[in-house]
Amino acid sequence: MILPPYSALVRPHLESCIQRWSPQHRTDMELLELVQTRATKMVRGLEPLSCEEKLRELGLFSLEDRRLQSDLIAAFQYLKGASKKAGEGLFTSACSDSTRGYGFKLKEGRFGLDIRKKFFTVRVVRHWNRLPREAVDAPSMVVFKASLDGALSSLV
Repeated sequence: MILPPYSALVRPHLESCIQRWSPQHRTDMELLELVQTRATKMVRGLEPLSCEEKLRELGLFSLEDRRLQSDLIAAFQYLKGASKKAGEGLFTSACSDSTRGYGFKLKEGRFGLDIRKKFFTVRVVRHWNRLPREAVDAPSMVVFKASLDGALSSLV
């Protein structure tokens, strides 16, 4: 009974906070996740399960996983040319014949300071390179999203 109002009214605000604010500290992420944890505690019949198990039973992802999903969708849109003009040269591809899996891997940058490690272009590369070939070579956004949902559980 609590899931439809939560999904319609609360979750969009939380996801908006995560995308715009992009919390970098673990304590900030835990505060946002606490809202979702409280909502899952209200579901009857799932009381003895842990929060992760409750989310799995309800068919929901954690907010951090949803942020990763949104980041990968944005990267797919950019790399497939949907928003190429906005950030020319945002990602660099790893041009190497020795890459295993598929040839469309992105190059990870090396930084001496921790400040750049939370930037969009840096945090998405490692996860993009771990995506299966069918997700990266998807011809459309619909196919990519379906493939990403299946692969998301193994990425995190």
